[in-house]
Amino acid sequence: MTSEALRSFLGWCAIFNLIFVSLWFFIICFARGLVYRLHRRRFVISDQTLDVIHYAGMAGYKAATWIFCIIPYLVLRFFV
Repeated sequence: MTSEALRSFLGWCAIFNLIFVSLWFFIICFARGLVYRLHRRRFVISDQTLDVIHYAGMAGYKAATWIFCIIPYLVLRFFV
């Protein structure tokens, strides 16, 4: 795989992942009641705990996107 192909792949992965985490954020913000009802059917969990779980999940997902997609893309873009 050439560096150009890898850079393109990482760029598209970064875009897809950032769209996904943004969609997740907007669903939690605007369809909060639906999300809580769906989770309460399976788990006994408070609203605050579910908020913390989703917030931590979004933060971890975004950090992984930076570490595995955006930073390697930038390195290939500017240093190779």
